Amino acid sequence: MTETADELSTPLGQKTERQKRRFRLPFSAMQALAVLLGLFLVAFVSIALFTDNPLGGEPVAQIALRKPAATDEKPAAAASSHHAEPAAKAESKPAAAAENKTVTIIDGSSGKHQDVVIGGDAAGKADAEAAAPAAVMAGIDPRLLEKTRYGMIPAVADGLKPFTVYAAEADRAKAAKMPVVAIVVGGLGVGAAKTVDAIMKLPPAVTLAFTPYGADPAKLAERARAQRHEILLQVPMEPFDYPDNDPGPQTLLTTLAPEQNIDRLYWHMSRLQGYAGIANFMGARFVATDAVMQPIVREAAKRGLGYLDDGATPRSTAPALAAGQAMPFAKADFTIDAVPTSAEIDRTLIKLETLAKERGLAIGVASALPVSIERIAAWIKTLDGRGIMLVPLTTAMLKSKSG
Repeated sequence: MTETADELSTPLGQKTERQKRRFRLPFSAMQALAVLLGLFLVAFVSIALFTDNPLGGEPVAQIALRKPAATDEKPAAAASSHHAEPAAKAESKPAAAAENKTVTIIDGSSGKHQDVVIGGDAAGKADAEAAAPAAVMAGIDPRLLEKTRYGMIPAVADGLKPFTVYAAEADRAKAAKMPVVAIVVGGLGVGAAKTVDAIMKLPPAVTLAFTPYGADPAKLAERARAQRHEILLQVPMEPFDYPDNDPGPQTLLTTLAPEQNIDRLYWHMSRLQGYAGIANFMGARFVATDAVMQPIVREAAKRGLGYLDDGATPRSTAPALAAGQAMPFAKADFTIDAVPTSAEIDRTLIKLETLAKERGLAIGVASALPVSIERIAAWIKTLDGRGIMLVPLTTAMLKSKSG
């Protein structure tokens, strides 16, 4: 029998059409798209979680090493047949030259190429490698740098110290014979406009202090040094009302172990180069705590730096600790713009002037407020007529040390 079950059950006289079965997908197109998106998200999250790339997303610089193009050696070979001894000496030169390398630095964002030739002798090569991160900074002595995991930080080498190498020029013989005033303007590096104002509107004898923060404090510090200002590094330290009043990332804290604070100090030190000393940035609690302050002062002294105490707290242990390390030291006598008005700034400057005449030396600190820069610059112009000499902080430190 060829009749199917459906045909047998059909009422007599009626014909039925076989229903055609349609092939259906197990899921719709939208469901397929959702599955693909899900797989993509899973892959993306897996890469983000399990790929160790702390610099992901940051601009990169590609460095290519290549040997200089070979030179024609035929003239040298011909000359060697006539001058045997000079040729023998010349053999050592190509060997040294073979060690030369041209480093092509490619800016990851702009694509700009810059070629730098690294010398072939062992000593020059070591110095060049050590100074490579700071090579673009004019006037930085590569011998006075030490590499850390954060970058280059100051060091003592060949009997040289950053304090003496990076001190601004001054007539110290003249300063020893007359009243002197040193002014330090701090808080620079954050806010390029105010930093440039201080650099350009204040005379070179004014010392400038940079915080380690800001987009590029090293570039601004380099500009200050190009204008013959000596510079200091301000190190953020714990105030009494911390954390309500927070100086910023990597602040030195009384609750941390000495090695942790030293590690944070290295981070701050690596942010810029060419400074003659360090100063506290805030830190009333920290500088008053001998146990945590002592390792910091000792480390700064070991690295050939001076120390400026901003004078904010009379309980500071910095004077005694610096004396124990025989390091250059100074403590500010007045905060010039504690009340940031023209009248109060002028009154404080008169006090500074009076103290300099009485004691022979006075030190003031100020921030880079427009009113502060304006009043300080105007007052400095009157000093010569009053028999007072404006000197960099390092000169004042040396005069204070000599008595």
